[in-house]
Amino acid sequence: MTPPVTGVTERAPYDVLIVGGGPAGLSAALNLGRALARVLVVDADRPRNAATLRSHGFLTRDGIPPQELRRLARDELAAYPNVEVRSRTRVAALRMTIGGFAADIGRREAEATVTARTVLLATGLRETLPDVPNLRGYYGMSLFSCAACDAWELQGRRLALIGETADIADRARLIGRWTESLTVFTHGADVVTAAEEAELVAAGIAVRREPIAELVGDRGQLEAIRLADGTAVAVDGGFVRPEWQSTLSFLDGMTPALDESGHLRTDRSGRTDVPGLYAAGDAAAPGPQQLIVAAGAGARVAAVMVHDSIGVATAH
Repeated sequence: MTPPVTGVTERAPYDVLIVGGGPAGLSAALNLGRALARVLVVDADRPRNAATLRSHGFLTRDGIPPQELRRLARDELAAYPNVEVRSRTRVAALRMTIGGFAADIGRREAEATVTARTVLLATGLRETLPDVPNLRGYYGMSLFSCAACDAWELQGRRLALIGETADIADRARLIGRWTESLTVFTHGADVVTAAEEAELVAAGIAVRREPIAELVGDRGQLEAIRLADGTAVAVDGGFVRPEWQSTLSFLDGMTPALDESGHLRTDRSGRTDVPGLYAAGDAAAPGPQQLIVAAGAGARVAAVMVHDSIGVATAH
């Protein structure tokens, strides 16, 4: 157990501590605030989509930069005196106490301890991209991770799909919906079976298994992928399949159930198997989601938390 921070303990308790200030956390904060809950949002300001210039699929906000969406949400929350948002602040440790939870928080190191009756984990995920030279120089500009979010803008073009995970063939079939010119690059990983390759080739999707030497382009616009044997495959953009990990190392003495991918298991209402601990957004199974889906999950869990706080059954 991590010893609590000494010297500074804030007035207690909040009704809800929300860890994470993305769409799920901010949407939950809005709805909890309107239900008169005293809410604290703690956000490290390190979103998974930091490289994304425009986000899509959010009704009335299609094409908005993700950081602008977060700014607008925080401006709206400022109208609620019972909701507090602390940016660039991290939770160093979260532990259960009698009657609730205690969290050590601070900018770099823990500087104060706050307490709350319940906690919503909306921490998102940490993203790891394939180890391909200079891939970061194109990510968020002409290489993306979400087909539902960004494929419309790339429709009909020569596209690449870079990935080293066992689901890469399934992703290729999905992306093939938007283009008739798609090449899968496994970067030397043996993740496409012979049967899958035959099926992809029959659908007009090429598979290149060689390691990637470099990505070629200018100012973030991908133009070709050069393989280790010197071959250059011309492309106009495409997708990459990251791997994602939950950021839950701050949980002190708590071991909520995770699924096989490391995402928090919850019931359909967002409750984990730790009493008083809820989860919404990317951190909860099934994992990465569109912004509008994460925001909806936050609103739904907020309603459940309000009902649970007074022991009233809910249809959510």
